[in-house]
Amino acid sequence: MTIGIKDMATTVALLGVKSFILGIIAENKKPASGTPWISGGGVVTCNYPSDPTVFLGFLSIISLAASVVVGFYAVFYPYKGKSVPHSVFFRNKIFFVFFNITVWLSLLAQGMLMWATITELIHLTRNVHRDINTNCPTAKTGLFGGAAFMSLNASLFWLICLMLADNTRDDYFDEEDDKNLKGEYGPVDYDAKGQGNA
Repeated sequence: MTIGIKDMATTVALLGVKSFILGIIAENKKPASGTPWISGGGVVTCNYPSDPTVFLGFLSIISLAASVVVGFYAVFYPYKGKSVPHSVFFRNKIFFVFFNITVWLSLLAQGMLMWATITELIHLTRNVHRDINTNCPTAKTGLFGGAAFMSLNASLFWLICLMLADNTRDDYFDEEDDKNLKGEYGPVDYDAKGQGNA
């Protein structure tokens, strides 16, 4: 079975949508704050309700990473056994611009997801405070949601890159075919009688 560009695009899109949905669910499941419990010695222990936010955050990170890896691989994959030199892709200015934007957007989305997830994990694990006035915070509201939308944007940009790469690939093979045709029928050489000799 050969892998087509539509298969790759579908995989990138599904992984990106999965990352988005997991991030949105993590945002909705995240508690607003914990419950402070003051013990002796002026120490406050924060009790947080059991929730899957951190687990969902890490799943979202993994899904986005898989989407990016598949997207990157799909751009340069030799479909139907025909490979294209990487330099050909980057000569196309539109592809070059979108590819760079996509890579940076993917890194930003991944960083935002990691920031939200790790922040939440730190709040849940380091739950003993010496400040009696602590309100037992969690990760800021909107971090997971914003990161989820960024991951969806990143996967959509990978789809645009795949379309641009496919166009560049088609143009490259059309040029190669034109070169081969010109090579078969070389210039005609006319003799003195006006009859052509190929």
